[in-house]
Amino acid sequence: MMNNIHKQNISINRTDRNALKGHHSVVVWFTGLSGSGKSTLANEVDKTLFSKGIHSYVLDGDNIRHGLNNDLGFSETDRSENIRRTAEVSKLMANAGIVTLVSFITPLRSDRKLAKAIIGEQDFIEVFIDTPIEVCEERDIKGLYAKARKGEIPNFTGISAPYEAPEHPDLIIKTADKTIASSADDICDYILKRINIQ
Repeated sequence: MMNNIHKQNISINRTDRNALKGHHSVVVWFTGLSGSGKSTLANEVDKTLFSKGIHSYVLDGDNIRHGLNNDLGFSETDRSENIRRTAEVSKLMANAGIVTLVSFITPLRSDRKLAKAIIGEQDFIEVFIDTPIEVCEERDIKGLYAKARKGEIPNFTGISAPYEAPEHPDLIIKTADKTIASSADDICDYILKRINIQ
């Protein structure tokens, strides 16, 4: 079957789209425990970039599981496929000239390595939202940690499934020590430098 599938050449390339938008496009991958602040920060960063005329978009883990990946569970295999699909979509969005903010727990280093390989090292910014699990549990308005500790949610990252912290992230944000606004500013500053906007 694959022998009959060929890549189609597209006249307008990524360089053209970046030039039209006035900035480079990258994928910013937020990783951290549930409740660490990934989605909150991705949303704040998106708002700031938007206000500066930067074309950006948030791919949130929960939202993606309601649509594109609603056929996947939380086994290690399904989680890896969840990341693979999202990385492929993120690559397409970067090629369209969009700064793509991906908010996914992405607990395993192997899956983050896969995402980086798909997207391309030069386009991949790994942001580790480094929040202690105790703080994440305190913030847990959905009660997920309590359910996980009772055994009601299997394969819950940090409780019954592992989280492997990044060894060499591009940026570390410790939300237990900083405000949302300050954390988002740090991330925005880093992104703006990477996409050649001062």
